[in-house]
Amino acid sequence: MAKVTPNALPWLVLSAVVIVLDQLTKYWVLTSLPEYTAIPVIDGFWNWYRTYNTGAAFSFLANAGGWQKWFFTILAIGICGMLGWWLAKTPRRDWRTALPFALVIGGALGNVIDRQIHGHVVDFIQWHWQEHYWPAFNLADAAIVGGAIGIALFGFFPAKKAQ
Repeated sequence: MAKVTPNALPWLVLSAVVIVLDQLTKYWVLTSLPEYTAIPVIDGFWNWYRTYNTGAAFSFLANAGGWQKWFFTILAIGICGMLGWWLAKTPRRDWRTALPFALVIGGALGNVIDRQIHGHVVDFIQWHWQEHYWPAFNLADAAIVGGAIGIALFGFFPAKKAQ
């Protein structure tokens, strides 16, 4: 009989935490921050800035006419499904694989919720240096980027095998 190894699906709890925190912060933004008005958090570096993105990263396809809402929704659900399937095949103790996958899943689904409810993604974190501004983003975006960095780093620098 084959030994059953617990899989990494419990890491989806982290995905759920990311979704809840993302949606709570966006609720706060929508009920508390004025649109398109910079509110300094750290003067000269970080603002709260309520804005919207109908596209993807860096407003990619933002002016595509509306079809991009469904394109990015289907793409995100497909990627989340693939990552979930990989989590089911990943040993639970392999946090170097499970953690980044869970972050990407939570972030992607947080933004899918926005697209389906609002027709766009709510962004509100704005970083800048002097007059050079990074595009506004949200917690879901940060989770996606953090997860992607983890996937890349842990892919290039895999854990040493115990001997």
